[in-house]
Amino acid sequence: HVMPTGDALLSGMYLNELLLRLLARADPHAALFDAYAGVVRVLASEHGDALEPVLRSFELLLLREIGLLPSLDAQTMTFAPLLPDTRYTLVPEGGLRAASSTDRAGLPGSQWQALQRALDDAASYTATLRACAPVAAELKPQLRALLQYHCGSPTLRTRQLMIDLQSL
Repeated sequence: HVMPTGDALLSGMYLNELLLRLLARADPHAALFDAYAGVVRVLASEHGDALEPVLRSFELLLLREIGLLPSLDAQTMTFAPLLPDTRYTLVPEGGLRAASSTDRAGLPGSQWQALQRALDDAASYTATLRACAPVAAELKPQLRALLQYHCGSPTLRTRQLMIDLQSL
């Protein structure tokens, strides 16, 4: 086995921190750990351009597996279906809602629907990875806020480590 280095190593540490904070000890999540094994293979293969999509797909799979991800094909509060060309944003306490003019983050309804279809796919890791690839940058701040909310921490330790290393 190849040991990840650099950003891939920090990414692996980040995923481990998420698992430790969000999963109950000895709580089996076979599908999630199958996806985790796939992520570790990508991290070890040093495909730097795949880091963001692979992290976003794992975050989505983790949140869904533990019941913290709302349905991505309807607005959470109203259950109204998403309109393909309208932008929606994922917020920690409100789920998926129409993006306001001040929201910097957001995705078109068609992208959220594609992510939901990928999560529902029998091969959800691969399908979610493909669906995340074109929108990884837009998903990052939304998933970060959701994860921080559920972890009960303003900044994860690995995120702070990355910030500290970048300031050197």
